Amino acid sequence: MQRTIAEINEKIAQGGAVVVTAEEMTRIVRERGVPRAAREVDVVTTGTFGMMCSSGAFLNFGHARPRIKMQRVLLNDVPAYGGIAAADAYIGAAELRVDDPGNQPFPGEFRYGGGHVIEELVAGRKVRFEATSYGTDCYPSKHAASWVSLKDINQAYLFNPRNCYQNYNVAANTSRQTKYTYLGILKPRLGNVSYSGAGELSPLMNDPMLRTIGIGTRILLGGGVGYVAWEGTQHDPTVARSERGVPLGGAATLALVGDMRGMRREFVRGVSMLGYGVSLALGVAVPIPILDEDMAFRTGVSDADLTAPVIDYAEAYPARKPGALGRVSFADLKRGEVTVDGRAIPASPISSLVMARAIAELLKERIRAGAFLLAQPVAPLPGPEDARPLQPLPEPEP
Repeated sequence: MQRTIAEINEKIAQGGAVVVTAEEMTRIVRERGVPRAAREVDVVTTGTFGMMCSSGAFLNFGHARPRIKMQRVLLNDVPAYGGIAAADAYIGAAELRVDDPGNQPFPGEFRYGGGHVIEELVAGRKVRFEATSYGTDCYPSKHAASWVSLKDINQAYLFNPRNCYQNYNVAANTSRQTKYTYLGILKPRLGNVSYSGAGELSPLMNDPMLRTIGIGTRILLGGGVGYVAWEGTQHDPTVARSERGVPLGGAATLALVGDMRGMRREFVRGVSMLGYGVSLALGVAVPIPILDEDMAFRTGVSDADLTAPVIDYAEAYPARKPGALGRVSFADLKRGEVTVDGRAIPASPISSLVMARAIAELLKERIRAGAFLLAQPVAPLPGPEDARPLQPLPEPEP
């Protein structure tokens, strides 16, 4: 059995496509087998919702009167990068407000930052805009200030260099002190583990060889239409894999782009991480076309098939030391308890499976309604056969 994306789109347009979520596909494959699942299902929708630090928004504010070449830009007192052009800026999700004390005193609260500004814009709120400049003959003004919302901004779109990690670490802490990390608060002496990811619902877990996800793939980003723009930063599909082809650790990533005006606030949320910083939690849904039995097999992956390494964030992670404390399955992680070094340890996510399911269902309903067609990738992403391993920062010269 083989079908093309064009054939699937024709069925979608006619209202006859069979669309299921990745969790539903796992049950279908288990109960009916791969060949029958491949014949009966046209599209599998995947979803994830979690903190994605490598995110941000390009904004064009238009020209003030008189014109200003924006050098320093603040949005609700959060710096945005203005070194692009006179009226363009990029605000990063992890940028702090100018008056934030950081981790002084420790642990810092990090109450507001770039991710919160992005959430407020998506929610339709106005934010305080201020720009300063050194002034030029063609851009004479040295200061501009206003209140702006998405209605006042010419272009506003997320461009995220690294989202949707294909598998990731489970964080633990072997030290005697509590550790504050981007994966949450880790209790001492292996008091808990923390993880991020939707397991069998995750986009890149359902297409581990990147057969259908490439440059130009249409997705839902923050609840609105988006696209895969490029390979994500730290994209490393050369990581060792299981018998199913699923990476055993952090591997492929996606660079994503999408218009903020079509997004929904529930899928775009600013995040404050005690003792770490600010970020942006995003919902992403990716459709997987079932082109043949191989894709049916891949999308039938279960949480029991997926494992992640348990990494010590007290020493091994910050010092970039190799090795793991063990491996645990997403089935155990989702049950809330894993076994490490013979000990039963509580496990909790910093991502939301409830929201991952919600955005996967949203995509399913849009496809079923004929409101979302699949896009044929214009170019593949580097896969296991043609990607070079991720390179660390070079050692300092003597």
